[in-house]
Amino acid sequence: MVTLVPDRPRDEGQTMPIPLLVTIEIDPVSSSRLEAAGFGLRVAVDKAERAQVISAAGDDIRAVLTNGSTGLDTDEIAALSALEIICALGAGYEKIDLDAARARGIVVTHGPGTNDATVADHAMALLMAIVRGIVGADHAVRRGDWLRSRQPRPMISGKKLGILGLGTIGEQIARRGAGGFGMDVAYHNRTPRAGAPWLYLPSPRALAQWSDLLVVATPGGAATRHLVDAHVLDALGPAGFLVNIARGSVVDTAALVHALEHGRIAGAALDVVEGEPNVPPDLTRQQNLVLTPHIAGRSPEAVKATVDLVIDNLQAHFGGRPVLTHVPGT
Repeated sequence: MVTLVPDRPRDEGQTMPIPLLVTIEIDPVSSSRLEAAGFGLRVAVDKAERAQVISAAGDDIRAVLTNGSTGLDTDEIAALSALEIICALGAGYEKIDLDAARARGIVVTHGPGTNDATVADHAMALLMAIVRGIVGADHAVRRGDWLRSRQPRPMISGKKLGILGLGTIGEQIARRGAGGFGMDVAYHNRTPRAGAPWLYLPSPRALAQWSDLLVVATPGGAATRHLVDAHVLDALGPAGFLVNIARGSVVDTAALVHALEHGRIAGAALDVVEGEPNVPPDLTRQQNLVLTPHIAGRSPEAVKATVDLVIDNLQAHFGGRPVLTHVPGT
């Protein structure tokens, strides 16, 4: 095991692994890499486990590895008296209490750019799957309904692609749509992106009304909760398709179920769901819906890149150097 020897005076002579609380599922290879980098892992994925670990070792834990959808709340931060740094695996950090971290001088990092390409690829896969009816056709063939399943399905080439949230992931989706499929692209952000070559529309509703295909790529959090509501879905219309690879909270689930059941939109594909991993039965019974279990950012390449950045940030911090990708304001 390679043990870090930090430059900070209070850490001189340290030989033991630095205690790291891991609040999310990570694969064995990633765990081994973190341990080899000098960290002693305490893995506690669910909230009850986390409470037990914090109660037993809260005075020792100096770093936390989490993600945006799991986060770290005020009480947990307060109970970790030795905590110095919180690392979010991936770009999101919406459920980390940044105010509590700032008040303690705790550094918070995240992983922008580490899984953008993978998420964009998955968005296009979901888009093609729902528009072309791939999942339903597969099921039909398997149950012997070959002839009855050969119904015409829309194409995606040349359609109007709306991107709700033109960050780095949204931009990659836009480029795939425009470059690979000849789509017209428009987007909505809180403010227009300087230099973006695509049409800016002033609201989610206006974007949905313009779009044939609407992809949600916003951050999560209170500011975007239910940004896609019944009004936006009605604007998308009975020939429109919705894809969400952002956060489940961005789409109003009840409104989506109603829209799917009553043909107010043509279909939807979701990699994220409100309250995941618990998926409402009202969603799972919809036939014009494709679901994947929050895997858009998971590829071997993306997993390696996200863990690489976590290790780089941890080693920089405990080596007395500035972290590479701090969350603004922390």
